[in-house]
Amino acid sequence: MGQFTLSTEQEQILREADRIGREELLPLAERMDREEWWPKELMPKLGELGFLGVTIPEKYGGAGLDYLESGLILQAFSRYNHAFGLSWIAHDNLCANNILNNGSERQKFEFLPKLCSGEHVGCLGLTEPGAGSDALGSMTTTAKKNGDGYLINGSKIYITNGPIADICVLYAKTDKQEKSSKGITAFVIETKTPGFKVAQKLKKMGFRGSQTGELVFEDLFVPRENILGTENEGHKVVMSGLDFERATIAPISVGVAERALEISAEYAKSRTQFDQPIANFQIIQSYLAEMYVGIETMKALSWKVLSECGEVRAEEAGRGKIHAKTAASVMHCANTCNEILNKAAQIFGGYGYMLETEINRLFRSTKLLEIGAGTTEVRKMIIAKELLR
Repeated sequence: MGQFTLSTEQEQILREADRIGREELLPLAERMDREEWWPKELMPKLGELGFLGVTIPEKYGGAGLDYLESGLILQAFSRYNHAFGLSWIAHDNLCANNILNNGSERQKFEFLPKLCSGEHVGCLGLTEPGAGSDALGSMTTTAKKNGDGYLINGSKIYITNGPIADICVLYAKTDKQEKSSKGITAFVIETKTPGFKVAQKLKKMGFRGSQTGELVFEDLFVPRENILGTENEGHKVVMSGLDFERATIAPISVGVAERALEISAEYAKSRTQFDQPIANFQIIQSYLAEMYVGIETMKALSWKVLSECGEVRAEEAGRGKIHAKTAASVMHCANTCNEILNKAAQIFGGYGYMLETEINRLFRSTKLLEIGAGTTEVRKMIIAKELLR
């Protein structure tokens, strides 16, 4: 069973991550949103502080912590700069942790140290222009055998960190005869390899500082030794990582909601109408109370599920109770976060509708939380499927 309370060490990690978020990340958030700017010196700085490669063992350069500690760090980072939080978890979990769970020892020692130090930035290449929720079944990117490797052709879209990545965990179809999700292989790609191109940096409504792009591959040669896992069994790599992805992304919602409550309470105390602070009005107090309760339920569920993920081996993920629980966690946190931001926007009124305000920045970003890493509808399907077994 997962835990409901944090240990002294975990509380210390949360406090330190919160301090870094407030001092280092918050001052960058406005410019990142306004200019879609990426602070390239930030990853190496966090690497020096030990806040990269959180779940990676120390022998590969990581911190050797668990999923719950990773989630706590993401929660704190996202409270002050959710755009950076998204890029951080894509790097740390979708790329580095996938290599850890599925890579050979050679691959781990070759790629993980620079990902943990921040010298390299990682991304995951799965979604394609014509393949969203059915990313595996509709995949058209191909990898054809060529000598001692493969030539990859195709494209990926909506790739977090794509425009700034040095390392990409990439999925391609290696056996066209196999239907649906079969016949897919995962590869570790160095983006400096000829044939790897960033076709465009995509402009988004929210999470604007997190760099998102379309990637194109034209006769991109990848040596056979860069296969992640087993040839034609990339679907296993995907499924083993999806539960961890959902569980570790949920804390973004928690952090965003925490920040919304913090600044909403401050605004309610300072904003005066009818000769008194609006915090005196019962409806505003009701909104704040509901926001607080929502955040507490988000933390309870997300922390519990993250704790349980630490007890699941990678090959056991993608099915069973943990499959439903991770879907429930990310769905509940995303939906609740959206409800909280709706209340926050009401508290701020017309001021919150202005593009340059922080509450506007938070509000614009929350919809992605109901779409990314599986839509709300897909999350419900996963839960129902496990209940009806």
